[in-house]
Amino acid sequence: MSSVTRSRRQVRLSRALGMALTPKAVKHFEKRPYPPGEHGRSRRRTESDYAVRLREKQRLRAQYALREKQLRAAYDKARRLDGLTGETMVELLETRLDALVLRAGFARTILQARQAVVHRHILVDGKLVDRPSFRVKPGQTIQVKPKMQAATPYQVAAAGAHRDVLAAVPGYLDVQLEKLTAVLSRKPQRVEIPVQCEVNLVVEYYAR
Repeated sequence: MSSVTRSRRQVRLSRALGMALTPKAVKHFEKRPYPPGEHGRSRRRTESDYAVRLREKQRLRAQYALREKQLRAAYDKARRLDGLTGETMVELLETRLDALVLRAGFARTILQARQAVVHRHILVDGKLVDRPSFRVKPGQTIQVKPKMQAATPYQVAAAGAHRDVLAAVPGYLDVQLEKLTAVLSRKPQRVEIPVQCEVNLVVEYYAR
């Protein structure tokens, strides 16, 4: 899939879900803040409870760019742990390596962050990790591979160029952006994770 096609899909998905998923989608969304299609401008009909829960689940899935199977697995794991299932699920998703590469500012979008991991540009505690779903533990260090740090995309990141489109660095990450290094200092808490989602609706969707 070409980058142009991928970008258009992200813009269309952003409009369908009612939220901008990428920096490029922000501009398009501001111009057309309604769903795509010929009926997009018309007022939404009263939605069923199922439709509302489904859309919220899709919003969460899109923000982490996950397959349905991956999101369901996170829900199933969260359900077995202590605490509120919805909050625990988001906290689990947030410790994915690709999510933390994005939060640290090493990439501009979740898809770019995933690409950096898959292309073997990211180290965890000095060891190469190429699985975006790798769960980072508190105390572990994430770093762009030294050989890649001179590459233009990472020089741009190190200069802080992505900070204008990303949320502020959350409290659970200690980032040295100029060194392209970040430490997960503690477990993320739902209240500080920059994800737009009514997690209780997602739980209700899966628990139906």
